[in-house]
Amino acid sequence: MKRFLMTGLLVIFAATAFADEISPSDLSTLRKSDVIILGEVHDNPVHHLHQAQAIASLAPTAVVFEMLTPEQAKLITVDNRSDAADLASALGWAASGWPDFAIYYPVFKAAGDAAVFGGNLPRSDVRRAIREGAVAVFGAGAQAYGLTEPLTTPEQTEREAGQREAHCNALPEDLLAGMVEAQRLRDAVLADAVLKAWRATGGPVVLITGNGHARRDSGVPAMLAKAAPDLSVLSIGQYEESAPADPPFDLYLVTPAAEREDPCLAFRKG
Repeated sequence: MKRFLMTGLLVIFAATAFADEISPSDLSTLRKSDVIILGEVHDNPVHHLHQAQAIASLAPTAVVFEMLTPEQAKLITVDNRSDAADLASALGWAASGWPDFAIYYPVFKAAGDAAVFGGNLPRSDVRRAIREGAVAVFGAGAQAYGLTEPLTTPEQTEREAGQREAHCNALPEDLLAGMVEAQRLRDAVLADAVLKAWRATGGPVVLITGNGHARRDSGVPAMLAKAAPDLSVLSIGQYEESAPADPPFDLYLVTPAAEREDPCLAFRKG
């Protein structure tokens, strides 16, 4: 769980536009968009309740989950999605490493009969991206998401600093560039899943993902702006306790922090 918490807490780059803070009640009156990206800190139950509230109001035709592979998404049926235990069992959630399924189930329940898509990658692909780069793993179509374009030196420096911070300053320096490549790959795969969901259902499409992937400046919105610039995209981040001066989202909420063990403890033990 700790490693996924880090993904949700990637807070790194200078924002490109000002975001508006909203209250939970505003989630029931979000503006119409083709794609709505609902960020989270993965183990915060309140964040998932907010996502469920937004989905119930938006009534999307499809929901994409960062937590599911495409193969897992295909295992969801009319019967098992109505029972938390059955759905968790079908998805093999207990062995996935994600936080307790009980805090995610409200999101699945709110999705109703919307089509479900997965945007997760096998860990072997992520490890390969660290070694060989995002383009090598993504393959055909990498150019559409900007993966073939090298980051500028300032972008690379800031993203490496973000990976360093997100992993408690415990990563070897020579691993940081590879971690940036893995993050770019995951952003592109999620964006690709969103576009597949859009083409299959006509939208609107909701993406459930960590805050790091919901960022307008460097995450899925940036990838979608390259690959499908005509789509309207709304990104919403969720912070704990306080927000930075310029959050890199269209909208954001601030919630109490979830009770958890120090996420850096595992690095200090290791």
